Amino acid sequence: GQLVESGGGLVQPGGSLRLSCVVSGFTFSRCAMSWYRQAPGKVREMVAVITSTGDTTNYAASVKGRFTISRDNVKNTVYLQMNGLKPEDTGMYYCKLTWGFDYWGQGTQVTVSS
Repeated sequence: GQLVESGGGLVQPGGSLRLSCVVSGFTFSRCAMSWYRQAPGKVREMVAVITSTGDTTNYAASVKGRFTISRDNVKNTVYLQMNGLKPEDTGMYYCKLTWGFDYWGQGTQVTVSS
């Protein structure tokens, strides 16, 4: 299986980005999906999680109200819409698939700076 993230980049504070993670080689519709991020010198942290059907989501307190996780089980893709970005949102963003074990993508860099 493979997870491929995209959509990262450089954005000014207050801006928006939408990350995508395309999944192949798994029965995507059965898998919970998550977004994590890791800033330099810091521990990787959970940002958002969505159940296999998409009916339940959960967010880190630091992003609640600004980020939205969603999924398209036809396109085998999970998204992270990020609004109101702050410099502290800077980091490498990873998607994770959970199906017994955890499987990770290679990450996409998000930099929030003026």
